[in-house]
Amino acid sequence: MTNWTCKYFDQLTTEELYAILRLRSEVFVVEQNCVFLDMDNKDMHCHHVMGWRGDLLAGYSRIVPAGISYVESSIGRIVTSPAARGAGVGRELLIKSIDQLYTLHGKRNIRIGAQYYLKRFYESFGFVQKGEIYLEDGIEHIEMLLSSH
Repeated sequence: MTNWTCKYFDQLTTEELYAILRLRSEVFVVEQNCVFLDMDNKDMHCHHVMGWRGDLLAGYSRIVPAGISYVESSIGRIVTSPAARGAGVGRELLIKSIDQLYTLHGKRNIRIGAQYYLKRFYESFGFVQKGEIYLEDGIEHIEMLLSSH
């Protein structure tokens, strides 16, 4: 069972913030062998969706308001813990993240920058590819849009 919470940046405890940064580093930097600056000055403007399984941060995303990453609202840094994979946490995380974005900002279009290999995963939620493949930190990405209509 995953316990889901969502907090604005200044509501996060130091332990929650540490767990978030550790998970993002574990997956995006170490596992994907990608050297990049994860702390991009957006976190403090975002809500943070966290899925806990006991003391393990099993899934995480950040809800990015319109005008920060894209004209539209966005969901970013979508990540599941390697220790929780295969249990449906990723699907549950995206459902919770979309619902939370709609609760916070109203039902609106959502644009994401997705790793290309996850295209089918996002398409299963209704996201549609917009534009060509581009490289970000050496990894193929695409922009995808979930229409609110």
